[in-house]
Amino acid sequence: MFRHVKKLQYTVRVTSPNPGLANLLLEQFGGPQGELAAACRYFTQGLTDEDPGRQEMLLDIATEELSHLEIIGSLVGMLNKGARGELAEGTENEADLYRSLTQNGNDSHTTALLYGGGVALTNSAGVPWNAAYVDTIGEVTADLRSNIAAEARAKIIYERLINLTDDPGVKDALGFLMAREAAHMLSFEKALYAIQNSYPPGKLPPIEKYAQTYYDMSEGVGIRGSWNSDTHFDYISDPQPAVDGGDGSASVSLTPEQIALVRAMVDRTRSDPEIDPLTGAELGAGKPRP
Repeated sequence: MFRHVKKLQYTVRVTSPNPGLANLLLEQFGGPQGELAAACRYFTQGLTDEDPGRQEMLLDIATEELSHLEIIGSLVGMLNKGARGELAEGTENEADLYRSLTQNGNDSHTTALLYGGGVALTNSAGVPWNAAYVDTIGEVTADLRSNIAAEARAKIIYERLINLTDDPGVKDALGFLMAREAAHMLSFEKALYAIQNSYPPGKLPPIEKYAQTYYDMSEGVGIRGSWNSDTHFDYISDPQPAVDGGDGSASVSLTPEQIALVRAMVDRTRSDPEIDPLTGAELGAGKPRP
């Protein structure tokens, strides 16, 4: 059950309107790394997680992400507040209004015209939010790793947004949101490593002779580290097909009827290597007929 508390999770103060910055902040409202995607990701995971402690964590963080969505939405609304009135009432002439909406080269006019300067469920380029951003696969050890990566990506976006503004209030709020991404990363990592058998993901064990093998697929002298060391891997410096010891070909068993049909198709579509036909591309390039 959700209840709306009529105060933000974090106090937000904006010095002055800035439609261009508002448009960039939409990346964390309706973008793939944004708060709505995070809330939906963790909420759907939490609904089906059978571990009570982990379920509570997922639903707590999902609910907090909705609070973060509210903070971002409030920032966008305040940064757009002046532009909303100007758009609605037409108080400026066309040139001045367009300049105010596109300050600093930002494409904020797109969302301003489509959504009246409101808080749109789009990213900063105006692309609508998509449920495909929720990449839950239903295996907890895989989903927790995905959650850790999602929080890392969101933190980077917040860093970049902080570097784009000199508004101290906006910087302060974005700094709080960035810090919470790091906190969520830690919670997800703790939950992942609290599972005794968390690697590899899933139940089926990998084929042993391939699970500890590193194939050097690059020419020249390679750089060796823990990621491909002899301590952890069977290092193959020049892998040749096929690594399973077969001839590397593809084959399938067909019935006599299927074989006959395939042969008929091959005969019908065979290219003759002895002919040199004049093509439309050559005619278009002005090549004379033979």
